[in-house]
Formats: sequence, C-alpha cells, structure tokens
Amino acid sequence: MAVASMLCVQLGLAVSVGLIDDLGASGAAWIRLFWAGILLLVLVRPRLSLYSREALWSGAALGVVTAGVTLLFMAAVARLPLGTASALEFLGPLTIAVWRSRGVGRSWAAVAAVGVLLLTQPWTGAADPVGVACALGAAVCWAAYILLTQRVGDAVSGLGGLAISMPVAALVATLVAGPGVVGQLTPQLLLYGLGLAILLPVVPFALELLALRRLTTGAFGTLMALEPAFALVIGFLVLSQVPNGIAVVGILLVVAAGIGAERTGARADAPAPVEGAGLVSA
Repeated sequence: MAVASMLCVQLGLAVSVGLIDDLGASGAAWIRLFWAGILLLVLVRPRLSLYSREALWSGAALGVVTAGVTLLFMAAVARLPLGTASALEFLGPLTIAVWRSRGVGRSWAAVAAVGVLLLTQPWTGAADPVGVACALGAAVCWAAYILLTQRVGDAVSGLGGLAISMPVAALVATLVAGPGVVGQLTPQLLLYGLGLAILLPVVPFALELLALRRLTTGAFGTLMALEPAFALVIGFLVLSQVPNGIAVVGILLVVAAGIGAERTGARADAPAPVEGAGLVSA
C-alpha cells in the first residue's frame, strides 16, 4: 500500500505539471482537492452525528494541513525539479523520525542536512529561493499530516477520516485559490482534474491511511524515505528532468537519513478503530 501510494503521488505530481500552464500552481492543486472532496463525500457519505468531537476536530485539522501540503508543494514543483522538491518536503517526516529517535539515531539529521545542501547548492544561486521556501513549508505540513493521519486512522474506521478531512481541504483550497481559477476552467480541464484527483490525492491518501494502521511509524517512514528517489526517477522518465551528479548524491543522502532515522524509532500498538460507522468509543 505504501509503495503504491508513493507511485501514485509522484505520477500524479508529474501529470499535474501540465495543469500549471493552464491554471497556475495553486489552481492545479485546487482542482485536485476540489474533486477529491466531492468524491469522498459521495463515496463514503459520512454521517457527522456518529463521530465524536475529537474525531471531527482531528479530521478537520488533517484537512487544513492536507490543503497546505498540496498548495505549497505544487508551488514548489512549479519552481524546482520534482526530485529536489520531494527531497526537501521529506524533511518534515524526517524531522519527526529524528525527534523520536534516541542516541545515534539523531545523528542522521546531519546526514540529511548535507543532503539538502547538495540538493539546493546555494553556492551556485541556481535553486529558486521561493521554491525552496514552499517545499520547506510543505515539509512542515507533511509532518503534521503524518501525525494527524495516524490519529484519525486510529480513531475512525474505514475511509471515514478521509471523508472528513478531504472536504475540509477542498474548502480551504477553494478559499485560497478558487476565486482566481474558476474563470479559467473549461469542461476539458474539469474532466482532466477529476481523473487526476483519483490518482492524487484520493487513491494514495486512502492507501496511506490504511497502511498506517498496519505499520509502525518506523516501518512506514522507512518506506516513505524512498519517495524522493521515486520522484527523481519519475521526474527523469516523465518530465525529462536530468539532475546533476551532486543533486543525485544529495537525494541519496536524504533517503539514507530517512531510512536510518526511521529504523531507530517504533510505534506502540494503537487501539483498533471502531468498525462500522466510524464512531470513537467514549
């Protein structure tokens, strides 16, 4: 599930690059979230009265950070190669892994720092500073996304958590980007956005939610550490983005740091979510 999620995410991002020319970075993010919110409401049809207040608040918070990571990362991809943007974004979950680690596990932060320097190569001035800032902002949101996804996934059965969070993400994205995009929409773009929303974020987010119920944070994070490498390959094959040797070494260092840090952490067994309606037990 985790590997399939990563492939869907990177393919979806690569395909989304074409939308940036038509709708801009924020518009490309908005149309995906807009359709994803509608799809989850139609497919899951959550009954909010059956959810606890804690589940609703956690789901709403997850929706806010989902919108943040999507909008910020699309802005980063518009300015940076896909592999570089993904590696910088991965610093979010890497920070969580290092924070939860003990002893030598925290030394992986230094490895990641070297990797980021090689990726951005500030001495050349080639990396777009706005793109780097957006990718780092997405990293913060992704860290919060992982923590909240675990919390929602532990509390709510099935895809009920996504049915709460995704409409909230769509609403936030609409408030931020919708007014400037609606006038540019065509039937073709709407249909394209619908198909893209299934590839990203509906399918991968659902897979991640289910995977996080079956894996410790260490196992999940170790797999997620491979995402920058997936991004590098997809960027090369789909977008013809050829990184230089220094950037490749930087991505490999970030991947190695993620694997090393996550393998030193573990998650205690979480309580099983209530099946059926998604109600959290009192």
